[in-house]
Amino acid sequence: MEMLVMDKEFWRNKKVFVTGHTGFKGSWMSLWLKELGAQVTGFALAPPTSPSHFDLINLENKIDSHIGDIREIGFLKEVIYSCQPEIVIHMAAQSLVLDSYEDPIATYMTNVIGTLHVFEAVRQCSSVKTVINITTDKCYENKEWCWGYRENEPMGGHDPYSSSKGCAELLTKSYQKSFFTSDSGVNLASVRAGNVIGGGDWAENRLIPDFIKAIISGEPAIIRSPDSIRPWQHVLEPIAGYLILAEKMSSDVGRNFVGGWNFGPADIDVQTVSQISDKLCNFWGEGVSWKIEDQNKEHPHEATYLKLDCSKARGEIGWKPLLDLDKALDWIVEWYKCFQQNGDMTEITLRQIRRYQEILDSN
Repeated sequence: MEMLVMDKEFWRNKKVFVTGHTGFKGSWMSLWLKELGAQVTGFALAPPTSPSHFDLINLENKIDSHIGDIREIGFLKEVIYSCQPEIVIHMAAQSLVLDSYEDPIATYMTNVIGTLHVFEAVRQCSSVKTVINITTDKCYENKEWCWGYRENEPMGGHDPYSSSKGCAELLTKSYQKSFFTSDSGVNLASVRAGNVIGGGDWAENRLIPDFIKAIISGEPAIIRSPDSIRPWQHVLEPIAGYLILAEKMSSDVGRNFVGGWNFGPADIDVQTVSQISDKLCNFWGEGVSWKIEDQNKEHPHEATYLKLDCSKARGEIGWKPLLDLDKALDWIVEWYKCFQQNGDMTEITLRQIRRYQEILDSN
């Protein structure tokens, strides 16, 4: 088994192009890359929420930020050509299940055609050597199994969001075989994480943001599906996996790291929504509670049980989750309490990144 190592020197002055940098996960990724010394160019729509992690950490003034739509290929190509990146990390997406029922066309256009545009822009930019496409654990054909899905399981998706990500995976495989071959000099991988949680997430219809909004308003949090089981993980966990994989891919002449990769939590952290809710109440303290939404209210289909098998990442690149669920929730509460107290959100975000880096370095 490989040792879990991130080479900080590898990232110094490395040109990295990140789509979706204004989103929750993309802003954490971009700030960490900046902390590592990379030259980061971001391309995304304006922040999807207010407040947003992107705005709270003033990321616009820390990296080369471009507001654009991956569904429009012209400007996307222009920005990629101008920055001449060595590494492309594609995170831009319509990432909410319920929103995908409301607007399936926009979901497929963003998650499938947008990904196609990114690949086409890369194909015409000779500086790019490594591409990582971030999809989701929901790309798998979910059979509600009690065991985790492996990278060779079939793609699927019941709801439009999950289906669109399954399509993006098939697209990735096609481009890997058709265009990003060994002769092209480009290594392409797709990565699938679990339910990513962390400070700075304000999206609608997501457990942690809904909980925090309820806490701030002084009302009980409304829980939609208390018995649903998800692979919960702090946002820094999969990002660490993506960065370590990017390093491996960039120095790989044998193409041992192309293809699909799972970066999910330990089995013990695959828990129900109600368990997470109880833990959040305990970590936040007095005056916090939750209740189940009116059971007569109808909702579109969502998966009940979903888990990832991460044996490949553990065995081939040495990646493993480093924060248990309690620690992840503790960090989340720390972040949002800092926000509630009008604290320095850049400082608290960097503090957690550096704290995680120390854990990473010591393993």
